Amino acid sequence: MPSLLEGIEAKYGTELEDCELDIPILYVQGKTQNFMPQILVFNDFGIDSAGSEESLKSKCQHVQELDLAQNSLSQWAEVLTILRIMPRLQFANLSFNSLSQPLPNSLLDGGFPRLKNLILNGTYVDWTSVRKLVTQLPSLEELHLSLNGYSYVELEDLEKESPVVHSGVKNLYFTDNTVSSWREISKLGQAFPNLTCLVLADCPIASLDVTSPNSSPDRGNSRNGEGAAYTRSESECESSASNLDSPHHHFRSLKFLNLNNTLLATWDDIDRLACFPLLEHLKIHGLPLFEYPQEYTKHERRQLLIARLPNIRTLNGGGEISRDDREDSERAFIRHYMDKPESDRPERYTDLVCMHGRLDPLVNIDLSPERKVKVNIIHGNKTENRYLDVYQTVTELKQKLESFANIPPSKMRLFYLDQDMKAIHGPEEMKFPNKQLYSYNISSGDEIMIDSKI
Repeated sequence: MPSLLEGIEAKYGTELEDCELDIPILYVQGKTQNFMPQILVFNDFGIDSAGSEESLKSKCQHVQELDLAQNSLSQWAEVLTILRIMPRLQFANLSFNSLSQPLPNSLLDGGFPRLKNLILNGTYVDWTSVRKLVTQLPSLEELHLSLNGYSYVELEDLEKESPVVHSGVKNLYFTDNTVSSWREISKLGQAFPNLTCLVLADCPIASLDVTSPNSSPDRGNSRNGEGAAYTRSESECESSASNLDSPHHHFRSLKFLNLNNTLLATWDDIDRLACFPLLEHLKIHGLPLFEYPQEYTKHERRQLLIARLPNIRTLNGGGEISRDDREDSERAFIRHYMDKPESDRPERYTDLVCMHGRLDPLVNIDLSPERKVKVNIIHGNKTENRYLDVYQTVTELKQKLESFANIPPSKMRLFYLDQDMKAIHGPEEMKFPNKQLYSYNISSGDEIMIDSKI
């Protein structure tokens, strides 16, 4: 399998003129120029090692972004050698390399001071190695740990009994792991207290209640059992810095949260989300809460969510929620719960009634057309009054009139006469076979004339 050096030489050649640079280059006679582009991409090259360190150093001094996803790297010694010989490196994608072996402490001397974005998706890197890496990345701002099969979170140094705390990490991507406990997820917030963006899509999180049985910190905890009752108070939502049992305690800087395709199934969890103090952008598609049973239309569901989440500015990737949209949603929320027993009303109902007052029920006006109308059917000298279903099509009507007119439907023509307008407009031919009768605004007392095609 090739080394990174061999991949570079195969892709860019061994001399400067074989690579494209976006910056002016000063040529010095008699010296070989080996600088590479600032962005190197080697997806699925089969790379399993670094190659000659001296040659790589001379070529990669100005590299800032490196993508080595889907290669054959498995030894941390080779990975860290590659990262270390690129002193300006800010972005590294190591996804889908097999990095499940423990990271030896002997390889960590020196750190990686400029690396800001590290992607370790699908590498199955263990938590001990993650912890060691994070402590060596003082500039880290974005970390990707998706698709690693994690069922728990362990960023604490068990030997020193002290947790890792990295205040620089702002964005954490943790999609499609098997963690089901919010108590475990809270450990991510404890390690990265300044998180502003957290993506937990496709994780089997069943509740945000950290006191529920399935939020036990034990590894392999059960996902069964009901969560303890959650009581929300304004003091908890706004200033309970000491309340370790609140789901937002370790996420006080969080502004964006993605919970798509998790297992949240109760409105209590939506109310818990309302207590995250800075949360403004939320994605919650594909929850069991909305799917089974499908009690609400999409519009009703959106209104109920907006009303329960007073601080959310964007929901499920849509545009910013307008003031009018929010007020309409809050009023719809009041009307939805106003006829329900008081025990079934969420606390948010009381808040909104205090804000908007008690509302009158909306008048239920049925604007749908009459189902059946009495129409005068005329064919030559024959006349008959019939009740017609206005939701049937012109073709269906012709079939029903065949015995009356003795004309096959394919040879039949129908003309509609409005009783109030026939003197002005005359008859209107009903030309379109799939058009339903109500679209002609037919009402009782109108006429339909039958004629035969020539």
